Amino acid sequence: MSGRADAHELSTHYVGGIGEGSVAGTLSRLLQLTGEAVLVFDGTGRILLANDEACALMAGGGILVGTDVRLVFPPAADEDDSAPFDAARLPFPLDGTVAMVTCAVADGRALTLRVRCEAVRAPGETFLLVALPVDAGARREREEDRAMDDLVRANHRLSGTLRIVLDTLDADDLPALLDRLLEEITETMEADGTIVYLAESDGFHLRGLSSGLADEKVARFMPFGRSIERVAVRGGSAVRLRVCAPGTEALRQGRLAERDVANEETGETIKVRSALVPPFTSFMAVPVWFGGRVISIIEVGWRRQRPMPKDDAQLLDAVAHYLSVQLEGTFTALRSRHAEHLADVGTRLREELLDAATADAASGALGRLGDVLATAAAELEAELAPVRDNDHQALVVAELPRGGARDLSCDLDELAAPCARGGVAVAPVLPDSELAAELRGLGEPCVGALVDLGEVGGARRRALVLRPDGAEPLDDIELEFLEGLAGDARDIARGEEEREQDKRIAQALQTGMRNELQDVPGITAEAVYSSATASALVGGDFYDLIRLPDRRACVIMGDVSGKGVEAASVSAAVKTALGAYAWEGLAPARMVRSLNEFLLGFSRLETFATLFVGIVDLAAGTIRYCSAGHPPAILVRAGADEISILDVQSGVVGAFHDIAYVDGEAALAPGDVLLLYTDGTTEARDPSGAFFGEQGLRDAVMRESAGGRPFEGFVGRLLGDLDDFTGARLEDDVAMVALRFDELGPADATAPDGEKGGASG
Repeated sequence: MSGRADAHELSTHYVGGIGEGSVAGTLSRLLQLTGEAVLVFDGTGRILLANDEACALMAGGGILVGTDVRLVFPPAADEDDSAPFDAARLPFPLDGTVAMVTCAVADGRALTLRVRCEAVRAPGETFLLVALPVDAGARREREEDRAMDDLVRANHRLSGTLRIVLDTLDADDLPALLDRLLEEITETMEADGTIVYLAESDGFHLRGLSSGLADEKVARFMPFGRSIERVAVRGGSAVRLRVCAPGTEALRQGRLAERDVANEETGETIKVRSALVPPFTSFMAVPVWFGGRVISIIEVGWRRQRPMPKDDAQLLDAVAHYLSVQLEGTFTALRSRHAEHLADVGTRLREELLDAATADAASGALGRLGDVLATAAAELEAELAPVRDNDHQALVVAELPRGGARDLSCDLDELAAPCARGGVAVAPVLPDSELAAELRGLGEPCVGALVDLGEVGGARRRALVLRPDGAEPLDDIELEFLEGLAGDARDIARGEEEREQDKRIAQALQTGMRNELQDVPGITAEAVYSSATASALVGGDFYDLIRLPDRRACVIMGDVSGKGVEAASVSAAVKTALGAYAWEGLAPARMVRSLNEFLLGFSRLETFATLFVGIVDLAAGTIRYCSAGHPPAILVRAGADEISILDVQSGVVGAFHDIAYVDGEAALAPGDVLLLYTDGTTEARDPSGAFFGEQGLRDAVMRESAGGRPFEGFVGRLLGDLDDFTGARLEDDVAMVALRFDELGPADATAPDGEKGGASG
């Protein structure tokens, strides 16, 4: 490859058949291989480069780079130490000839060296110095020291590798082991730090740092084919890399967008985005292979430039090969834990929305939606930016974390369209996307996802979940988490809308159904209805009193299963049908039997009803009734000295064909009171969970009827008793109707015609 490649690809350049970057690398390696001490210093006397031999010989293993060469080779005694540096005054010639020179070593001893020094062609004054001890014994000692250093280093590498192997044998908690492995690799290689990346569907994600890099800025994500991983994957094994010093022209441009990284094996120099370069000068990138694919990249590096022997690269390859199975298991376990955690978070947030949707709060699920999405974003180490449409100006406005409300020019509909499923869309916002570029230009977080819930609550609901520039994109687990949460939030919010709409329709249906009881001469009637909560959906409880001819009346109480529009519409139909049957003069059991067939064909859902239908004959002083699965009516005798239960029972209505319905009959006396009620009355619970029950109701009836207490307000007092019992917390709707029979027997011949016959019901 020659020249500059595409901005998104790595570029490699060569000069005269040798990689530019390899010149310095080759020289550095040569200096380490030679047995002579080598120094390079400039025209000010500052040492620019020193190999290990020079550091060991002249500084006792300390650092020479950056110090003054005159500290190693002091000038003559008559020279002024404070005078400006002049290379000609050094105690050796500068033309490459050999000179015997005394060197001041770190322990204070004087050491005689054979020195050659010569100026080299470079910008400014630069000098190369090569030195060797004159004493043969000293040279042999240095060779032995070098051999011993190599042996110690080899033993250290071997023991460190053995420790890594032993630590991974039968390890139970592999994710916890990962941190320890990074420290052990760093210590074994005598490095400044180790970084590990995990391969995901979109690139390599940062998954671990050794402790020495805790304060360093490390890339959290490396896209495929655009970073150092490409070199390691292409080579198939560990590669030794060096970050080149920026050139003069690059420094003049200010901030470095790219850095040159030299491959010391091939002589290539590649260009890498500065944000993707690790915080090292020398480092090795090691691919970890499993099942024919690279599952991880390990970077081991040093902040200062240093030699990286091939043996070290081969050792890291061996470690990576051994760890491949363990790392695959570790990363699988990490993903599973991450998925389980997000699943738990999703469950908790869904429960919050459900609670908000079913609570009495006016805001409901829609009011909580923003908080729930913000919590989800925080769990993903991201920030939420709500998006709204400005229809008047045809703009899309985002409330961005840094700059507040800003217009976005990127087409969000186009971004979301390929990811739309089930009415919602969660589209990744990748680092190189158009939207990311726009947000990056605004100085905003720019990596994450667009969450689009579509039309909910009469408005488009969208938001951006954003991480900072350079952060890793959301992985597939995180995107699935957002998609599941978005779908649930949409369903809950739209379900809440539908329930509110059903409530309004049901209330409208029942407005006419719960009108006042008809006035029937000879009967005093009152009724009460109480919803479980102020915001409860309207249920299927209903009642009616219909005035019929010949001093008769039809009293009805029913409870249709379910709530909302279906229950209310069925209740209205049942009430209408019973009214028609009553005017036809049918007996109660016949009315209920006809209603059963009607109801089975009326509702598309499996809806049934409990009913009490009674025909009161004031002239005969009787009530003929059919109780179809309904709580038994209570007949309180005049004077409240006796209670009768109308206990002839039949099956519910609307459940099955061919159910037998039978009539019951009871005699009435003036002053008797008939009480009808729905099951919400007897099934009410106190705070401990105990039921009010039929006996509790009978006791309350006797209490509220005794002692000459007036009939007026009778059912209201019963409802008050129920509130006292439950702590005013009804769990179901309650309906009660009470009829007092005032005038029974044959009609007075002098009574007006309206009293003899019946008015239309």
